[in-house]
Amino acid sequence: MMWRLFALVAVQTAFLSGGQVFLKLAMEKLGRFEWSWAYFKTVLTDWWLLACGLSFGVATVLWLYILKKYPFNQAYPLTALAYVFGMIAAWLVFGENIPFVRWIGLALVVLGCMLIIR
Repeated sequence: MMWRLFALVAVQTAFLSGGQVFLKLAMEKLGRFEWSWAYFKTVLTDWWLLACGLSFGVATVLWLYILKKYPFNQAYPLTALAYVFGMIAAWLVFGENIPFVRWIGLALVVLGCMLIIR
């Protein structure tokens, strides 16, 4: 039962992190913010922002299911898995350099999540 919770939260946080990646990609493409109809028309028709909204939507529906089915004290700490997906995305998608000490920190986050489900 706990491994099912871990898997569900991993999928939920993957969608949540994916939404953040899509949001960053959209913001990089959109350029300078303006209070104009043309700018908001561009925002409303941006595919990266659509993907962002869909990812956040799926993450929210999964989170609602998780909250209904599992104890909050077990489910919520597992959302720290978002840090794992976020850092991997920073490395793979955005080509950011990740110092070794952060990889150690990430391993500790994963270890902490494993201890929570035991």
